[in-house]
Amino acid sequence: MNRKLGYGVIAVGLGVIAVTGYRYFNPPQPPSPALAINAADLHLVAEGKTIYDANCASCHGNKLQGEANWQKRGADGLLPAPPHDANGHTWHHPDDMLFALTKYGPEKLVGNGYKSAMPAFEGTLSDDEIVATISYIKSRWPDAVRKRNDQINLAARSENQ
Repeated sequence: MNRKLGYGVIAVGLGVIAVTGYRYFNPPQPPSPALAINAADLHLVAEGKTIYDANCASCHGNKLQGEANWQKRGADGLLPAPPHDANGHTWHHPDDMLFALTKYGPEKLVGNGYKSAMPAFEGTLSDDEIVATISYIKSRWPDAVRKRNDQINLAARSENQ
């Protein structure tokens, strides 16, 4: 009986050492800093417009107006591209969600077989290019919409802490 207890103590001790060693050599990463999305940065916004025009405008419109009937699924079962202006729902989402939707695409984020015409831009656009694009989109919103989106971002950050 004492031998079994001894082996148990040794096993637990080795487990503690292994976990401690892993944590020492692989410390938890701090949360990533807030995305540098900034609708007031004129250089970033100009860069974002160029990227938006090349990668997004063909579906979401050159004035961010989206496609007609964007809230109703088409014959293919997919939703048309929503507007990114104040008439759409883009501003209802926090920046980290907009970033993730752009980088990974709705299909990956929603999961469960969800289908979307929106591609993932991971591997096409860098993180900085995605940030610039979202900065451009946000720069086109009226002040009241931007302020409301700022409140949504604050609420999302406080939930994640």
